[in-house]
Amino acid sequence: MSWILLALAGLFEIGWAIGLKYTEGFTKPLPTVLTVAAMVVSIVLLGLAVRNLPMGTAYAVWTGIGTVGTVILGIVLFAEPVTAIRLGCIALIVTGIMGLKFAA
Repeated sequence: MSWILLALAGLFEIGWAIGLKYTEGFTKPLPTVLTVAAMVVSIVLLGLAVRNLPMGTAYAVWTGIGTVGTVILGIVLFAEPVTAIRLGCIALIVTGIMGLKFAA
């Protein structure tokens, strides 16, 4: 169950990271409220997950999920560049997340 909570926390991290772009510097009320709500949910879920998972592992996985998801959505939503180096780095992060999951 802790891994599910952690995965959900990572998804909400992606949500708030992408949401930051839509707040336009926190000047748009609805995107701002949704972004802050996603931040709170993400942190709460992370807090629940670390009750049963090592903190270092959970934090690294949480940020890894957020990083990979945000980069991918940045490519899809905001036409950010797709390069071999960026994709290779994403693969390294995913490999690290999987390694931490199996080592925990």
